[in-house]
Amino acid sequence: MTRDTGDRTKAWVITGPTSGIGHQAALQLARHGTVVLVGRDIERLSKVQREIQALPGGAAVPVVADFADIQSVRHAAGEIAALGLPIAGVANNAGGMQTKGGKSAQGWDIAFATNHLGPFAFTEALIPHLDDGTPVLFTASGVEDPDRKPATSAGFRGGRYLSAQASARGEWADGGSANAGYDAYATSKQGNLATVFSLAREVPRLRFIAIEPGFNPGTGLGRDASPVLQFVAKRVMQPLAPLIPHWSTPARAGKLIADKLTESSTATGVYYDERGKPMKPSTQVSDPAFSDRYVAETRALLEEVPVDAH
Repeated sequence: MTRDTGDRTKAWVITGPTSGIGHQAALQLARHGTVVLVGRDIERLSKVQREIQALPGGAAVPVVADFADIQSVRHAAGEIAALGLPIAGVANNAGGMQTKGGKSAQGWDIAFATNHLGPFAFTEALIPHLDDGTPVLFTASGVEDPDRKPATSAGFRGGRYLSAQASARGEWADGGSANAGYDAYATSKQGNLATVFSLAREVPRLRFIAIEPGFNPGTGLGRDASPVLQFVAKRVMQPLAPLIPHWSTPARAGKLIADKLTESSTATGVYYDERGKPMKPSTQVSDPAFSDRYVAETRALLEEVPVDAH
């Protein structure tokens, strides 16, 4: 059952709201209160803000953050807290799969930083400002599981985690994918699940949940893919998505995020599939010792980043 707060002063925080799944989720969340739009490009954020404000009773606030830059996301969390709005829920949706690699502002692997380190630092900075029962959602991915057939058929070989330090250097366990960027993406998405499972145990006063949004061709996930591949994904593959198991569309996945974030539930540490049903993660990340180690090593790595003076 979905709950509508009926209170426009409550804030629903969504990262990556300017395209694809995040954009659709932001439009859905606008029905439940003020939407805090968190992303890199102020012009694109402002466009979504105007779109929401054109809806009946729609209210939105843009906050700039680059999730590949730890200081940037910490600063954004401070801006959100300073708004003084009771935060009703947080959706960590920003992410990407960079097939050409790259380095973050801190010199770390760009995919690992954007998909795991940035959202983790953002969440940790917001936790002190969240009331009991507040849901914190992460958009994860089934490609972290080496036994998941749809993922292995696409060329993924699951999370290849060695340590947070190794991941930051772009180093992965042997036996990985032949496709550039796949190991980084799968390992970073495994980090999202490790975060959800470990923090659900560590911070029981909040709700930590994850979703597998399904394969969404045509989203902005692979921004560095060739123009031809992007065209085929959006114009040919996306229309077929509703007909294929484990596939979805940005509209359906965005609604799933909004529904899970706004529903009346006490469930925590749960991973949901593209239909909103509980699903099993990989054996590795299901192990509490592994997920707790992943989180502990992530914190130790982030401690290397000095607190931003501003």
